[in-house]
Amino acid sequence: MRTETAEPEALSTRAVVTGSSRPVRSSGAKRKRRWVAAGLITLMAVLSIPFVFPTLWMITSSFKPMREILQKVPTLWPADPTAAAYGEVFRLQPFAQQYWNSLYIAALVTVGTMLVAAMAGYAFARIRFPGANALFLVVLVGLLVPSEVTIVPLFRFVNGLGLIDTHWPLIVIPIFGAPAVLAIFIMRQFFLGLPAELEEAGRMDGLGRWGIFWRIAFPLSRSALAAVAIFTFLKSWNLYLEPIVYLSSKKMFTLPQALTQYVDAYGGPMWNVQLAATTLTVVPVLVVFLFAQKQFVQGLANTGLKG
Repeated sequence: MRTETAEPEALSTRAVVTGSSRPVRSSGAKRKRRWVAAGLITLMAVLSIPFVFPTLWMITSSFKPMREILQKVPTLWPADPTAAAYGEVFRLQPFAQQYWNSLYIAALVTVGTMLVAAMAGYAFARIRFPGANALFLVVLVGLLVPSEVTIVPLFRFVNGLGLIDTHWPLIVIPIFGAPAVLAIFIMRQFFLGLPAELEEAGRMDGLGRWGIFWRIAFPLSRSALAAVAIFTFLKSWNLYLEPIVYLSSKKMFTLPQALTQYVDAYGGPMWNVQLAATTLTVVPVLVVFLFAQKQFVQGLANTGLKG
């Protein structure tokens, strides 16, 4: 008995004299976590250099005169900064109109793809009908077909409708064609994960199939819709091949097509003007993505691999 009571007393005395060992371990763990976090931040900063540096060089070089861009030893910061190239962007082409063309086309394609993909994804995930799986496999084949393969028959079809040099092919085809397949897949995977009890509760409240989709399933799919919206907007914003095929007048051009038109009298690129136009094109998209990247990652994570 004397030994058993002596041990707690000895431990108590040691805790009073040297202090409790728990705070020491906690302090050491916190210090270790700080070092690990600092190391990860440093590593990520170093790894981001190859991605950040070209964008930074593009922005700073848009303020350089042509002779400074073409000098033997390139510099990051302009020695004689000037914003003259930005004025040339709007003087040489109807750049504001072309900017608006890309903006409203991307917005319409994004909204249309979100609606079509949500309805198609819900139908494939929650409605049982004969041949559903086979039809879904046929839809997925669209992911395997390059756009270059279908561009000629699509051009002949659009030309037959008299829609060449209009924006209709750039809006309708991406919404109902192969570019929307990935969006349908993401929405289907999300709706597969919804609990069946939600639909049963909706039926008890008197909702039909459309009411369950519009009032229950669609509002709950905001994270997946955010992912669909971001990559659809970026794809439409950067579309290059299709505008070249369907559009011929400068006032109808979209931005990727317009960027190739800044050339001098000999057909050589006007680098400072091209960089200024590219900066005006890229920076807004980067800002939107930086603010929405959390929803983008969360939306892709929530789709999972179920089904």
